[in-house]
Amino acid sequence: MVRNKRGLVSQAARHACKLITYLSALDARVAVWIVSEPRPEHTKAITWLNESRQASFYLVKAEAICIDNSAPACLFTLITRPSEETREAGETKQEFADRYAIRRRFWETLLDRARQKTKLYSTLSPTNDNWISVASGKPGLSFQTTITQHAATAQLVIDRGKDAEAENRTILDQLKSHKAEIEQGFGAPLEWYEPEGVRLRRIIYEVKAGGYRDEETKWPAIQDAIIDAMVRLEKALRPYLQGIQ
Repeated sequence: MVRNKRGLVSQAARHACKLITYLSALDARVAVWIVSEPRPEHTKAITWLNESRQASFYLVKAEAICIDNSAPACLFTLITRPSEETREAGETKQEFADRYAIRRRFWETLLDRARQKTKLYSTLSPTNDNWISVASGKPGLSFQTTITQHAATAQLVIDRGKDAEAENRTILDQLKSHKAEIEQGFGAPLEWYEPEGVRLRRIIYEVKAGGYRDEETKWPAIQDAIIDAMVRLEKALRPYLQGIQ
C-alpha cells in the first residue's frame, strides 16, 4: 500500500492503482489518466509506468473553457506520454537490475564454494557489486576479487586514504622489492599497477577462465579458478605483509 508522510494513502496513488487494475482486467495496451490538476506525482507515476514497457500510458489535463460568450467546452491537454527516452530509461534500469541479480547469484555460489576450500572469504556476504573485498590485517590493504562479464581478477589493493599516494607507492615498492619471490610463490607473473597520478596501488592477477555472463554451467570452473588465484595470492604475499607498518 502506498502511503504519504502522514500514513495515508494519497488520492493520486489510489487513482493510479485503479488505472492499472482496469488496464489488467481489460487486457488493454493503452491507458489514459485524465486529471483536472496535474501534479508532479502524477507525471512521475506515468513516466515510471511507461518505463515498464508493459503498456502505453498518457496523462491528460481536462478543463472547461469559454471563448467570449460561448457555451463551456472541454479542453484536453496532453501532459505526459510514452517516448523513446522513457522506454530507453526503462530498458537501462532493467539491464542494471538484471546485472545486479546475476552478479549476486554469482557471488552467492562463489562464496559457498570458497567456504569449502578456505577461510579467506568466511566473513563475506554476497553483493550486487562487481567486487568483494576482505581485510588483510594491515590498515589500507585489502584482498579484492573483481568480476566482469567474461573475466575476473584477484588483487591486493593498497589505499591508505585521500592524501596517501606517496605512502601507497612506498608500500608497493617495499613489496615489489620481493617481486621474484612473490611471483614464484604465486606461480605466475603479476601486474604491479602503479600509474602516475593515481592514488591506489594494486598487485593484480587476471583470471581468464570467464565471468558472470558466461553460462551458469561454467560457473563452478570459473569460481574455482578465482578462488584458487586469491588463495595463492594471499599465501604468496602474507610473509611480506608482516613488515608493512
